[in-house]
Amino acid sequence: MTARDSTPRPAERRMQLAAKYPAWRAYTLAQHFDTAAARHATRPLVIGAERSYTYQEMMAWSRRLASGFIAAGIQRGENVAMIMANHPEFVAVKLALAHIGATAVPINFLLRRKELRYVLDQSDAVALVTMNAMRDLNYLVELDSIVPGWETAGGGAILPRLRQVFVLPVAVSDRRGYRTLEDLGALATPESDTELRNRETDGDPASCSDIIYTSGTTGRSKGVMLTHEMVLRTAYSSAYTRAFEDGRRIIFALPMYHVFGYVECLVACSYVGGAILPLVTFDPDHMLGAAERHRATEIVCVPTMTLKLIETARRRGFRTGNIVNFFNSGGMSTPTIWDQIRSTFEPEEMTTAYGMSETTASTSCVLPEDPPERLLNSHGRLKPAGIAGDASLGGVLAVYKCVSPETGVDLPPGVAGEFVVRGPSVTRGYYNKPDETDATIKDGWLHTGDIGVIDPDGYLTLLGRIKESYRCGGEMVIPQEIEELVNQHPQVRQALVVGVPDSRMGEVGCLCVIPAGQRPPEAAELLTLCATQLARFKVPKHVLFIAAEDVPVTATGRPQKFKLAELARQRLAAASAPA
Repeated sequence: MTARDSTPRPAERRMQLAAKYPAWRAYTLAQHFDTAAARHATRPLVIGAERSYTYQEMMAWSRRLASGFIAAGIQRGENVAMIMANHPEFVAVKLALAHIGATAVPINFLLRRKELRYVLDQSDAVALVTMNAMRDLNYLVELDSIVPGWETAGGGAILPRLRQVFVLPVAVSDRRGYRTLEDLGALATPESDTELRNRETDGDPASCSDIIYTSGTTGRSKGVMLTHEMVLRTAYSSAYTRAFEDGRRIIFALPMYHVFGYVECLVACSYVGGAILPLVTFDPDHMLGAAERHRATEIVCVPTMTLKLIETARRRGFRTGNIVNFFNSGGMSTPTIWDQIRSTFEPEEMTTAYGMSETTASTSCVLPEDPPERLLNSHGRLKPAGIAGDASLGGVLAVYKCVSPETGVDLPPGVAGEFVVRGPSVTRGYYNKPDETDATIKDGWLHTGDIGVIDPDGYLTLLGRIKESYRCGGEMVIPQEIEELVNQHPQVRQALVVGVPDSRMGEVGCLCVIPAGQRPPEAAELLTLCATQLARFKVPKHVLFIAAEDVPVTATGRPQKFKLAELARQRLAAASAPA
């Protein structure tokens, strides 16, 4: 018998979760995980590459590090930066900071010198926990270039608030002279243990738990402030909406410095005594093997990962018996992807969602029991939150409406406009950026910058980013409409459209195509397809064939359209230059 053979239906699973949590209690993250550990002490929480950690083991480890942080002088409310991939240490450090009332600042581990210095400075980080290296990035060398002597002097005069650095040596190196994460735990004293108990007792659920820097699909990142209460309510809502069975095991390669891996996976699974299988890097063959070996019941991917996983599973095979849900979200999906998921992985359920860092995680979701067509034409309806919901909002944590991007006037259902959102899961603003906060949150509504439609039944459909749209001859063009059409071509693996400058029309479309096989389609054929089904101003002027690895993406797999547009401009300029 496989794990899913005895899995109850979604409605029954929600009833079981509601019975387990009959009333909402305001907790800090540390208090919540302590409660989960008391219930599920010997169950695995983190299943790592080398060993697993039970709830009890993880809480003991995090408490040891927390006492070390206190001994190192970290005060309640101070910000501590983390450059850490999906190692078990990420979870231990994250919970340690929650224990002492400090704020975690998880940093994109792909950032280099200039960007890293910006985040460390802008976030007012007083300490940093960093890996020594990952792939081709040596973080200690990067720190050398930013603040020489950081091993003993911290940030010095360059980053005066950065007092100390602790290193997680995950890569082999001869370098010494720095304090390690193990050294941090060894700093603990009886006095710091006593102070830790005091801080745990009077922790504030309304205090800031995280500053999550946006992934930057359109420019420089901003620090989104989240509270313990926001994270926990949203995570519960995710478990409730996706109807987690007891002990759900979630495998993912999404970084936990982003809300997708952190809230939707790590924190959400703790409500059912579940476990995460966090992968440090995305390797489809390794991911499938780990899912089989550890009996994962949910696979979580963004569409670019999903397509590679499907391709690999078809080549190597995959034992499908344990998969309850395949959660494919975080970007635009090609129309055929759901049939491919169904035929390849045979999940009982499939879900997709919509959300952002500013809303803590997803706020709408296709329910597991929704009809299949909802996966094709929407990103779901507002997530039910059960006991975690806001009664004044009908039991959800966020509500949406569409407004005109030009005038701000409310639009009726079915009319495309900018999504604006309000509710208890919505951030109060960006850290140390009052102007950006005021420009984004107006009259209590956060302007998402996303263009979409809300149908009469309340289902949301994302169409694209305002900054990704362009105007051709004064007419607004939303790339998704063109992309969805071209993606149906059998020789197209993925189509992406960006606006490029044009002397006559202002901007025109450039269709960037990743071919599905060795032989790409004819450019003229694709333009003819567009011309027969789209208004003239929507038909791209240019076609570029590119490799999948040429598409710049965020760590969550979303194409960075502003970088892709620059790449398109460069290639078009090179092609038109005289020989």
